[in-house]
Amino acid sequence: RRAYLGPIKAVILDWAGTTMDFGCMAPAVVFIEVYKRHGVPITMDEARAPMGAHKRVHIQKIGEIDAVGQRWTEKHGRPPGDDDVEAMFTEFVPLQLACLSDYSDLIPGTLEAIAECRKRGYKIGSTTGYLPEMMDINLKDAARQGYAPDATVSAGQVPAGRPYPFMCLQNMIELQVWPVEACVKVDDTVPGVEEGLNAGMWTVGLAVSGNEVGLPLAEWRALADDDKAARRQRAYRRMEQCGAHYVVDDISGLVACLDDIESRLKRGEKP
Repeated sequence: RRAYLGPIKAVILDWAGTTMDFGCMAPAVVFIEVYKRHGVPITMDEARAPMGAHKRVHIQKIGEIDAVGQRWTEKHGRPPGDDDVEAMFTEFVPLQLACLSDYSDLIPGTLEAIAECRKRGYKIGSTTGYLPEMMDINLKDAARQGYAPDATVSAGQVPAGRPYPFMCLQNMIELQVWPVEACVKVDDTVPGVEEGLNAGMWTVGLAVSGNEVGLPLAEWRALADDDKAARRQRAYRRMEQCGAHYVVDDISGLVACLDDIESRLKRGEKP
């Protein structure tokens, strides 16, 4: 068997909840709003459940949650159909575009982690469930703060989004890196971790800064220690159960994971 013994070549990162928008708030609040406009209230947990998927798929999957489907049927006399999903997605796009910059602050530790990756010669890729026009806004906001990945692939640019591996593999093509075990996928959602696993990459789950805890930075910092510990434990368990090779709180813990992956690669280990 051939064994790759070289270094990491690329780190592929998610966006909201991973490098910007602590708590992954921007998409969640808009999902709640579009369902509200159709007379069906949903909870924050319901809005977050399919996080990481293409946004149209996400809207559809919210409607497939038993409790949401029941409330929809009580309101409309039938379960939500494709026309309903398309109508909500059409409403979702301008609402999301309008509020993205309100949630575009980089997560603490992002610039330092990226700087260390650059120092080591890693290329920086990214994947997202956002549409390309949404990413135009995020990319501009990130660049103003000093972050600019080498490649960005949106779910709409490949045959299917997460948990399918296509965005990760398209990053490899655009970055011109190989083999797949020389790449690391970093994400704050379960489908995002599964995306990396399905591509055959090393994966790092971010348990606190994104969708699993789902709180903006100020609210997270204001929690009592016991509450923090309980939420952190639940998030770590979710990430570990989906198969993440490493789980840390946020991107500030990424470099230690990369160090360990480098050591494992030298021993001929694969993800």
